[in-house]
Amino acid sequence: MNPGVSDKPGKALHHSGPDPRIIRIEGLWKCYDGEDCGETAALRGLDLDVRAGETVAIYGKSGSGKSTLFNLIAGLDRPTRGIISLEGRPIHEMPEAERTRFRRSRLGFVFQFFNLIPTLTALENVQLPLEMLSREPEAALNVLRTVGLSGKERRYPHELSGGEQQRVAIARAVVKDPALILADEPTGNLDTETGDQVLSLLAKLSRDAGTTLLLATHSERSSRIADRVLTMSDGRITEETAGEDRP
Repeated sequence: MNPGVSDKPGKALHHSGPDPRIIRIEGLWKCYDGEDCGETAALRGLDLDVRAGETVAIYGKSGSGKSTLFNLIAGLDRPTRGIISLEGRPIHEMPEAERTRFRRSRLGFVFQFFNLIPTLTALENVQLPLEMLSREPEAALNVLRTVGLSGKERRYPHELSGGEQQRVAIARAVVKDPALILADEPTGNLDTETGDQVLSLLAKLSRDAGTTLLLATHSERSSRIADRVLTMSDGRITEETAGEDRP
């Protein structure tokens, strides 16, 4: 355990004043065999606190529960038991329509396979979340330039490299100024050098904007851009360490 890191994985230190946590998860279970769970539990009583503005990597092998955790945080699924609070709001208790509005306005997403709309240009892909929120689309052009895609705004996804497509996906995630970005294996479809560039860009944009970044990964290299690295195994957080190269 590194110095200065709590000896209780996922538990934040006590603070006075307003709650600094953007994510508060307590006793989270997700089972696929009713309330009894048994061997079908994907998450097993997981606790997790993430402070606003923090970059946290969730490291674990396939099947450790990372994607299940992200789906629950995003409100795409409901837990069997436990509490999920985002910005002080119990997302696990929200009706579907409210969860959709919250997800659309407060969360950004970056996926392994980019998930760009193939019939839209890079600029149109980034403008889409702004249009859904009835916001002016001009910010999309500035964000594309920030991620290094000046001159490629009118290209379609198939005309871009994998790294460029992921930069478009990052721009789409940050353009609406979300409180939290969930990045699920964002470098899993990229070579090592391009993946490192994408991770560094994502971390820099998040820190510059004060946005919380939660990164699911099976690569230990992600620890280089994280404030904390939490290791998951069998639906639990089993270890917490500090990132290697924090600014």
